[in-house]
Amino acid sequence: MSDTETGETIGLRLTRQLPASPEAVFDAYTDAEKQKIWFSILDEEPGIVEIEVDLRVGGKQTAVWGPNRDTLFREEQTFVEIDRPHRLVTESTGSDPSGDEMSTHVEITFEPHDGGTLVTVVQTGFPTPNVRDFFETMVWVGALDRIEAYLTRV
Repeated sequence: MSDTETGETIGLRLTRQLPASPEAVFDAYTDAEKQKIWFSILDEEPGIVEIEVDLRVGGKQTAVWGPNRDTLFREEQTFVEIDRPHRLVTESTGSDPSGDEMSTHVEITFEPHDGGTLVTVVQTGFPTPNVRDFFETMVWVGALDRIEAYLTRV
């Protein structure tokens, strides 16, 4: 979207068609028990997945995951706006196993489209274009691949 030289926020926007209703996709994305399944659905070796969700404006979602206790990622999202099954807005703070932290703003919409749901993700506040690119090509693609695998298996 923009870069650090302009002084603007570094962000991404991506879309993905998923094979389920907006309600089913929204619930898969926000329900702790469903997340515990899809977080590791494509992993050959089960790792650690701990998730708690308080789905209300001002509530938090806390997720801890990784291949083992020594290599854990953490994310805490605060729900800013919830319009099930259309829109979800969060302020997210995450850390990698080294302890490096990052905070971003995430807006996700869920629109009925061609018998499924068009998911649009807008995430802003990345510290560098490289981190943004990693989230755009790896993190979100991986998460949406896992949600799609979950939706097609339930």
